[in-house]
Amino acid sequence: MQEMIVIFLIVLLLFGAKKIPELARGVGKGMGEFKKAKNEFEREIKEGEIEGEKEWEKPSGSVASTDADHSDPHHDDSEKS
Repeated sequence: MQEMIVIFLIVLLLFGAKKIPELARGVGKGMGEFKKAKNEFEREIKEGEIEGEKEWEKPSGSVASTDADHSDPHHDDSEKS
């Protein structure tokens, strides 16, 4: 508790009594913006998880083909060095 009093007195001396309410408002606005950004980030992460789950639930016929399925018609595998 003593540390808090010392910190408050130092802030009071540095900024003066008139600036403290402005500083408190600025800190409050900053915290509000931080919470808003945090909530937006969490919402996007959850939406991404839901999209990923939907991708895994697709029927097996829609599985993407591998590179082996896409052979080059101009490349002849029989010509090996």
